[in-house]
Order: sequence, then C-alpha cells, then structure tokens
Amino acid sequence: MRRITVSVDDDLAEMFDDLVRRKRYVTRSEAFRDLVRRELEETRVTEAKARHCVATLSYVYNHHERQLASRLTAMQHEHHDVTVSSMHAHLDHDHCIETVILRGRTADVAAFAESVIAQTGVRHGKLHMIPVAIGTGDTTHRSHHVHAHPHT
Repeated sequence: MRRITVSVDDDLAEMFDDLVRRKRYVTRSEAFRDLVRRELEETRVTEAKARHCVATLSYVYNHHERQLASRLTAMQHEHHDVTVSSMHAHLDHDHCIETVILRGRTADVAAFAESVIAQTGVRHGKLHMIPVAIGTGDTTHRSHHVHAHPHT
C-alpha cells in the first residue's frame, strides 16, 4: 500500500472529519479511499470507459396513467437481456415506486433507463450505475457441471 499526503485548508478538513464521523468510518484513510473509488467509477461511466455495469433504476410513477404499468412491464420483458429483477411498492393511492436491477453493456443499460424515465406518467427517475468487468464462457463449479453464464 502506498502512502500519500494531502494538504487541505482548515474548513475543508473540519468538514471532512465531520463526514468521517457521520458515516462512521474507522479512519480518514477509509473515507478517502471510498471517495476516490466513487469518483473513479463515476468518471469511467461518464467517459464511456466502462463497457459493462450493474445498476439500479428507481422511478416513481402514477399508476392511473393510461396503460403505463403495462408499458413498463412490457419494456422490461423486451429488454430481458439487461433486466435482472424488479421490485414494486405502493406509495399512496396514486403513486408507485419500482426499482429494477440491471446488468449489461453500459450503453444498453443507460438507453433502457432513459427510455423508462421518459415515459409519460413517470414522475421521478434515477439510475445508479456501478462499472464492472463481466466475463462469459464455460465455467465449472463445485458440482462439476459445465455451463455458460456471465461472471462479474
């Protein structure tokens, strides 16, 4: 492990120490490493350097909107190659929230998420992508059964 030294002004140091306490990090170093990792991952996604990702797409929608629930379900089926799972919850008389777990090529995941969020009746949407390396190929597990599926 390499040691680096960082100089910051007093106000920034106090705010950072407050963050360390609020997030219950054991050390400043752990907090700093998490901040750097998060920024590097976000940069890889935004600069299209991350070919694959896992993601969550969460959105709130009005379930009274004509055919919206059916359209959203159909979209997930049409994109079964990136849709892993979904969870649905009722927020009030009119609104529902869904969270969809996605996996695949970053561009495909982002395009699917954008098309869902753009649907009439979807009020709020947020995509959270985490870049990963996905390998495929024949894999032998403890059962000695050879089969192909993606590995992150």
